[in-house]
Amino acid sequence: MARRKTGTTLPAPYLQRLALLPDRVPDPQVYPFNLPWLRDGSFELEFTTPVTIIVGENGTGKSTLIEAIAALSGYDEAGGGKGYNAVDHEGALDKSGGGLAVALRAGWLPKVTAGWFFKAETFFSVARYLDDVALTYGGTPPDFLSWSHGEGFVRFFEERMGRQGIYFMDEPESALSPKRQLELVHLLHRIQTSARAQVIMATHSPILMAVPEARLLEVTRHGIVPIAYRDTSHFKLYQSFTADPEGFIADALRDADDGIS
Repeated sequence: MARRKTGTTLPAPYLQRLALLPDRVPDPQVYPFNLPWLRDGSFELEFTTPVTIIVGENGTGKSTLIEAIAALSGYDEAGGGKGYNAVDHEGALDKSGGGLAVALRAGWLPKVTAGWFFKAETFFSVARYLDDVALTYGGTPPDFLSWSHGEGFVRFFEERMGRQGIYFMDEPESALSPKRQLELVHLLHRIQTSARAQVIMATHSPILMAVPEARLLEVTRHGIVPIAYRDTSHFKLYQSFTADPEGFIADALRDADDGIS
């Protein structure tokens, strides 16, 4: 019997578009369906590059969007690979991303099933899960937790993301020093250049936003729009800080005091 062919020779992006199905929205007044960029019921999003970077302030729904796309693609919204249930959902875990997924339609060319959903907040649970599964079946545990936090993250990225697939990342910079973030930029640049994988990432890091040729999207109250990284509020804030650190902090403290009074 012929061996089943896996993978594809087509370049990324594999997931090319998302659209909201209004008839599947249970209640437009309830979160996450009341997010500003979903309210008019005409939400559509295209992916045109192997690496897509999503930015926005806290509360705009960028992490919810990442969770929804990952869930729509077959991943548990707590993170991990397909079929992984490394995190107990009975606690306080926010399930809103999965709720949004039921009202989205995806357009693939082709549909790629391999990949990973990385969430910084659940990395340790997923890493322990990988070790436990390996030990259960007599394998060698990957042992990502024996490294420092940032080293474990980078080692994990290098091992997993060197393969063809689709990868979702929610704020991976949370445990990475600026130097480690540059290592991730190098990996993302390789993916962008080779088009052998697709990455959809949410971040607050101006360093990660600067991946050459990646498409940067900003989530705002008015929608999700392309933006240059130098035009983001994140970059402008860091630019102001590095230009005059003492003056920047003095102004910030004075503004905070004025707000309290």
